[in-house]
Amino acid sequence: MPRTHSSLPRLFVEPSLARGEPLALDRDQSNYLGAVLRMPTGGEVIVFNGRDGAWLARIANPNKKAVVLELIEQAAPQSPPSDLWYGFAPLKSARLDYVVQKATEMGAGAIQPVITRFTQVHRINAEKLRANVIEAAEQCEVLTVPEVMADIALDKLVASWDPARALVFADEGQASASPIEALRALAGRPVGLLVGPEGGFAPEEREKLLAQAFTVPISLGPRILRADTAAVAALAVIQATIGDWR
Repeated sequence: MPRTHSSLPRLFVEPSLARGEPLALDRDQSNYLGAVLRMPTGGEVIVFNGRDGAWLARIANPNKKAVVLELIEQAAPQSPPSDLWYGFAPLKSARLDYVVQKATEMGAGAIQPVITRFTQVHRINAEKLRANVIEAAEQCEVLTVPEVMADIALDKLVASWDPARALVFADEGQASASPIEALRALAGRPVGLLVGPEGGFAPEEREKLLAQAFTVPISLGPRILRADTAAVAALAVIQATIGDWR
């Protein structure tokens, strides 16, 4: 994304994007541009839909209830989709929002809540998770918006897992060590990351995970990390070692 556009508001939209096509915003986005930001006719914004790259657009009609944009030019090409799956045991309130936002920023391609024995939250608001993903993408210039998948029980996840994809999981029972070598051995394979709840996986869950040929337990160092911290740390080391940071 050109840095000359970094100060412009960014909006995620659903319709396809093409030069010269008018784009009508929904009521909330129209209110944001027209009433909150008070942007005039000719004001510039960046729009993206996760498929067609980022586009520079100008306000053709500043109506606070139905803003219409004119698409001027593509500001950045669409980035390739991420194949990194991220599963996590849902946390409470703000920390749940945090892990979803950070997974989006860190380049996850799919985000899936996983219900474990010690999971703190069992009722998942999928719309709220999706809203957090979109907000993070808008704020951090992410063009490939991750899919938010329905929650799944850990047993069902393991039973349905594609064995061609390695499932890395943060295992508090591992001796303290760097995860780098274990991750380097997975280069070229599709990868998923699973982070458990506060208190870790139950003993029978850990045993089940360790019994699978496709699982790769890793240590995240000598300190016990909170689940949200562990998620960011693990995603960072995966992206730096075998992901798209290289």
